[in-house]
Amino acid sequence: MLPWLLCGALAAIVLILCVRLRLLQKSLDEIAAQLEERLGSDTNNPIFLSARDPHARKLAGTLNVQLKELRRLRKRYENGDRELKEAVTNVSHDLRTPLTAICGYLELLDRGDKTTDQARYLALIADRAEAMRQLTEELLRYSVAAGPEEELTLESVDLNAAVEEAVASFYGALVEGGVTPHVSLWSDRVVRRLDRAALSRVLGNLLNNALRHGGGDLEVTLDSAGVITLSNTAPELDEVQVGRLFDRFYTVETGRSSTGLGLSIARSLTERMGGTIAARYEAGRLWVSLCF
Repeated sequence: MLPWLLCGALAAIVLILCVRLRLLQKSLDEIAAQLEERLGSDTNNPIFLSARDPHARKLAGTLNVQLKELRRLRKRYENGDRELKEAVTNVSHDLRTPLTAICGYLELLDRGDKTTDQARYLALIADRAEAMRQLTEELLRYSVAAGPEEELTLESVDLNAAVEEAVASFYGALVEGGVTPHVSLWSDRVVRRLDRAALSRVLGNLLNNALRHGGGDLEVTLDSAGVITLSNTAPELDEVQVGRLFDRFYTVETGRSSTGLGLSIARSLTERMGGTIAARYEAGRLWVSLCF
């Protein structure tokens, strides 16, 4: 009789343990599902559990505390980022007027009689003033492009035509810079839903980058998957520099009059349109790929 009682007791214990284990698994599944949902959305709802397991509830309570702190830090970051963009926009606007006046006075001085040294100094001042003007414009464009306030209008865009128009608009500057572009496009139309103006700005910034860092050649291709690739020789670059090309304000010595914002703007707009952009450096050649 005793063995049967022991077997019954063991069976009851095993059954209880299985039930508790199943309830614990259910609680962990609930925590995992709700944690993923809370991290992917802006909500103040905590993690709720249907089971009463004290260990699972303790874990859920700890996660709720961390989620609350994460939301606080996220709000702080978003507010700081918005304030920074507003400050950059305001500074850019404030710099425009005096820079315009400076450039105007420099043009007046350049028309008068001057010595060789005066002409050289004026040329240096004009060059630096133009660099400041370009930086001011780039700052303004970046603050607008990176901000959520600029709405993108998605429509069907023919990538073949967009690439052709971008290269054609830059053709004069490329030839003047000693660059002969070679364009190879997929024979059939490649259509994507994009913002036409934003795409034009992205392609323009990429072509401008190729002009700054190019070694006299440029190949532009578009394949059937919607990947636009620009490649050119860049013997003075290296893998470390190429890895930082998309960083804000990062410039290299080979960049002529570069502000370090063009590719950062291109990446911001590309990602907002659901695309990806990347750069790599192989055997002295720079490759920039834009994929939609």
